[in-house]
Amino acid sequence: MNKGVRSTLCLGLALALASAPAWADRRTDERLQSLETRMERVDRLMANNALLDLVTRLDAMQDELRQLRGQNEELRHEVETLKSRQRELYLDLDRRIQDAQAPVSAPAPAMGQREPAVPVAASASTQGAGDPAVAQAGERDAYRDAFNLLKDGQYPQAIKAFQGFLARYPQSGYAGNAQYWLGEANYVSKDYPAAVTEFRKVMETYPDSNKVPDARLKLGFTYYELGEWAKARAALEEVKSKHAGSSVARLAEERLARMQREGR
Repeated sequence: MNKGVRSTLCLGLALALASAPAWADRRTDERLQSLETRMERVDRLMANNALLDLVTRLDAMQDELRQLRGQNEELRHEVETLKSRQRELYLDLDRRIQDAQAPVSAPAPAMGQREPAVPVAASASTQGAGDPAVAQAGERDAYRDAFNLLKDGQYPQAIKAFQGFLARYPQSGYAGNAQYWLGEANYVSKDYPAAVTEFRKVMETYPDSNKVPDARLKLGFTYYELGEWAKARAALEEVKSKHAGSSVARLAEERLARMQREGR
């Protein structure tokens, strides 16, 4: 290769190397300028107080929503636990009540009320009408079957079973309890109008039943669920006055305090 060509190539290479940094610097400067322009736009937007306030409020709402979701899960778990405990208490409570009672005998009919179609005790002239002990066992079994349905959470079936029991054994010593549990089955099924009717029947039809205080309390609770605050308050106040010092009176006081906090 002659000396002229070699000189030309060296000169071209030198010029290329000299111009490369300048070209790279221009690209860097352009990118920096673009970035600065974008940052200025962001600064102008963030300088807007309304936008900052909106972002702050949005963050606060998101935090509150997360907290509420957590609380909702906790409450749901507590409700399921309480339902399970309630079913267990049904059986224990009713067993205690029945153990404390004497052998079942039908109460005397009220003034003007017709005698039951089937006598509750056999005499010499009625031995052929059937064994009263067998009839009594039938009542007990029918009652327990209905109660077990309620305890197991089979509420529609329990409602039908208690209705059938009351229709068949209206004078049974279990009738007052059956009437109360019929109201309870409607209550846990959230059929509150029906629950009101059944709880009232406990007090009206079986005023001497040991379930009257509980029925009166649950009547107040049912009116609460219906949003009938005046009736709920009246029923709960009646529990306090008629059953002072009892556990149902304490529960009535707690619900009344809750209503006051809620502004009901």
